[in-house]
Amino acid sequence: MRSCLLLFAITSAGLAQSGIFQTANPNYPARNPFYFEGKIDYEKLGIVSPANAWEYMQRGIHRQDVLEDRAGAIEDYQESLRLNNPGKGSCQIVKSVPAEDFGKLDPPPCMFTVRLRLGYLQMHDQPDEAVALFREVLQIDPRRLEVNKLIGEAFEISAEKSQSSDKSSDKSSDERERFYRQAIAAYQAELDLSPVTPQTISLTGDEANNAHTHWALAGIYEKLADRQSAISEYELYLKATKWHSDVYPWRIPLARKKIEQLNASEGN
Repeated sequence: MRSCLLLFAITSAGLAQSGIFQTANPNYPARNPFYFEGKIDYEKLGIVSPANAWEYMQRGIHRQDVLEDRAGAIEDYQESLRLNNPGKGSCQIVKSVPAEDFGKLDPPPCMFTVRLRLGYLQMHDQPDEAVALFREVLQIDPRRLEVNKLIGEAFEISAEKSQSSDKSSDKSSDERERFYRQAIAAYQAELDLSPVTPQTISLTGDEANNAHTHWALAGIYEKLADRQSAISEYELYLKATKWHSDVYPWRIPLARKKIEQLNASEGN
């Protein structure tokens, strides 16, 4: 695992500041050009105080998942990003295979986990900032699944927030539609990363995939009064759940009911 490309650099300076004892700590990843993006039991790392971007991220994960300290986690994630910032030259986005001596990547590669976690925590209160963080993730790893979906969800939140107390306001209505259109584009980008092709259909029998994304799209089209697109997305949702069901199985009969209602409203 330590040799895979999900490892992001732990700088030698960071190791020194963390304490020489870390070189003999079996729970602390060995020197590697890529930071390990997964979660490690923070207490076993034996860190008195974080000294680099990776350590702040790990403490943030510990605060978020174990201590349920949302504010503390956000604080650590923000400090991690301050130390892992491509704009300030403290990290780089690797777009090609590095030279043989991986250990001399300077600055180290940018991390995606801290951006995903901070973006998720900020999505409901600060959706614009969340979108910016998720887009940084896509710069680091353009084919990472679920990120465009998160962007779509953030735009949906922005759309709902854009509604003013005067719901008849043309400005509010236009802004809301603009956010929904951006959400649609993000969800479509998510679907594009896992296309359904004749070859995949012959191998799996699946005529559609990513049920949750189709469900989200159908809901947006309903709000935009695009009846035909909503029906199409609900039908794709049902095709996607044909073999894989849904973690929210109640949606399946509801999708069928919505298709019936939308078809019935055609003449109204």
